[in-house]
Amino acid sequence: MNSDSESLHRQLLTWLLTENAINWEDIWIKCKGVDEGAIPLDEKAASFIDGEQELGGIPETFQLGEIPTVQQRFQAVIKRRLQFQVQDNPPLFPWETQLADYPEHVDEPSVALVSSWGWVAQQSKLNLPIALPEKIFQQLLDKCRALLGSSLPLGAKLVQAVEGFFPDDSQAIHDVAGLVLRTNYRSGETVETMPSIESSYSELQPRQQMALSLLAAKQLLENLTLPLSTANPVVERQWLTSAGVLSVKVECQSWGKVTKLRVQGDLPTKGILKLQGDISQAMAQSTSPGCLSVELCCTQQNQTYTLEVDLKEIDQQPLLFVIIPAI
Repeated sequence: MNSDSESLHRQLLTWLLTENAINWEDIWIKCKGVDEGAIPLDEKAASFIDGEQELGGIPETFQLGEIPTVQQRFQAVIKRRLQFQVQDNPPLFPWETQLADYPEHVDEPSVALVSSWGWVAQQSKLNLPIALPEKIFQQLLDKCRALLGSSLPLGAKLVQAVEGFFPDDSQAIHDVAGLVLRTNYRSGETVETMPSIESSYSELQPRQQMALSLLAAKQLLENLTLPLSTANPVVERQWLTSAGVLSVKVECQSWGKVTKLRVQGDLPTKGILKLQGDISQAMAQSTSPGCLSVELCCTQQNQTYTLEVDLKEIDQQPLLFVIIPAI
């Protein structure tokens, strides 16, 4: 056997022996005693593979033309042995300590349980017969957030919040918005007029999609607006996030002629509370989940305040509330 063949076999043997893939003592015994003068080439290869002939001598040198054929037989034996070894002892991933079965595919609903947007979990707290797609809900919340500081009446805000989804149905949006404004979503009347819960948003008719979007927008605007009055000086809100529940408590405290607006927040992660008026602001920051509080003196009447809750671990966009004291 020439030096190239011997080098190739030596490398294969070294690699395979270190992997404990093949009992090379058995193969060597099967290869011993091959007599090129007495046994035809095909019989030599057969005895090499099947181990039917075992002689006591050292294998003699093959003819030069026989080497490729023997190498092919030899490699075929190695391949089969490796296949058997892998079947009996499958390799493990670096993070595995034992064999484990994995599904061939992951169902889409289970993937959807992990949201990439932290505020979307609040949708489960809204009184809606059918859930909006996450992307639409996010866009709807962004629209409502931008409309919070507007002096427009609620009906006009609803129309502006959803008209981008139905650009060619302006009159229909106004008609449905009027119905939504007159309907108390807590009474259950709306649920009776909507499709069954098994339906999806994409299966609804355009007017049904409008009604669902307008209902969601109305509840979002109401949840994000905190009106205070003498009869109701304390308002509380809860917002479900992907990290837990955010709780906000707003109250007006009066001492003689001095009135203070105080906000307490219970945050599910570290974050920032920022209370801002026209000419003043207050901010508090925490490095861990828990309670924060901020307060401002109410120096002007009929002033609107905004409250930002910034939770960077949940989303880059803060959640915005508008506080309307009427005291």
